[in-house]
Amino acid sequence: MNADGTDTGAAVEIRQFGCLEDNFGVLVHVPETGATIAFDVPDQGPYVAALAETGWELTDVLITHHHWDHVQGLEELKRQTGARAIGPALSRDRIEGLDDWVEDGAKITVGGLAFQAIGTPGHTLDQISWWAPDAGFAHTGDTLFSLGCGRVFEGDMEMMWTSLDRLARMLPLETQIYCGHEYTLANARFALTIDPDNAALAERVRQIEALRAAGKPTLPTTMAEELATNPFLRARDPAIQRHLGMSGADPAEVFAEIRRRKDSFR
Repeated sequence: MNADGTDTGAAVEIRQFGCLEDNFGVLVHVPETGATIAFDVPDQGPYVAALAETGWELTDVLITHHHWDHVQGLEELKRQTGARAIGPALSRDRIEGLDDWVEDGAKITVGGLAFQAIGTPGHTLDQISWWAPDAGFAHTGDTLFSLGCGRVFEGDMEMMWTSLDRLARMLPLETQIYCGHEYTLANARFALTIDPDNAALAERVRQIEALRAAGKPTLPTTMAEELATNPFLRARDPAIQRHLGMSGADPAEVFAEIRRRKDSFR
């Protein structure tokens, strides 16, 4: 990531910035077509500022789920930019400002970039994770976080585990993962209580502490990093199961225990 928060690759440029207290805003620019795609709109102000700074023109918005801190700025941002918004079909009547909607498994092209809509319910029932395989990135909303996952509000624990496991199986190891919040440091400290003998996790925690001390973001992450260090993806790991006293248990049950512990972690 460059100092200005822009990732530059062969196909896209990605700008990530803070919104509200701990949300992330994300803009993806496609130089070949001139299109710019926003992911969620926690607050329109930071998006407008980032667009002005880059000179990009917003053409599209992809929404992950209906929670207010992901959509409250959508209508105003659309009014200011004329962008078109696409979101989950399950919330077509719940999210104001959607122009179109998708079901799980839909493959669409936005701004010249191919996306697959992956239904990842659990945090909410309507949650869509957006994967751009050709550009090598995904936005997982509030399903998969760096070293964590979202709270289970509308679904159940088995549903959330299935969604996380689906992402782990579908997304290539090198996929860059963007998500909705900067929760990594708190997630890291919890992860150490679940997977204390994981050397890769211990090293990653040191890196995260250094990034946060310097005021830098901890995202994007990669699927490879998450599979190696995120306890919510590692419910099959024998060391974690032993540590929890759950050796041989069903991974969904192990995940549920990890999530319950995180819910009360301070």
